Amino acid sequence: MSIISDDLPLDLATAEDSHDARRVAYGYVEDAFTEAQQDGLDSDALAHAALFAAFRTLVETYGEEATAVFAEGLGDKVRTGAFSSGTRH
Repeated sequence: MSIISDDLPLDLATAEDSHDARRVAYGYVEDAFTEAQQDGLDSDALAHAALFAAFRTLVETYGEEATAVFAEGLGDKVRTGAFSSGTRH
């Protein structure tokens, strides 16, 4: 079973490629959010749909158990501000 990790690989060349790919991918997602909001789509609905699509892809790629283990760590990341972009609530 593969383990889903958001840590970069130990090989620096691969680490740079992985980090760059994630940065580029995030840019595409951010652009999609902006475009959808300009078209009048509610950001909450878009966020839920994006999460569903992301988890579906993770399950297809890594399986249900590995994805569930990955998801279990998200609560702590949210609480410590890993996804915060501005002031914290």
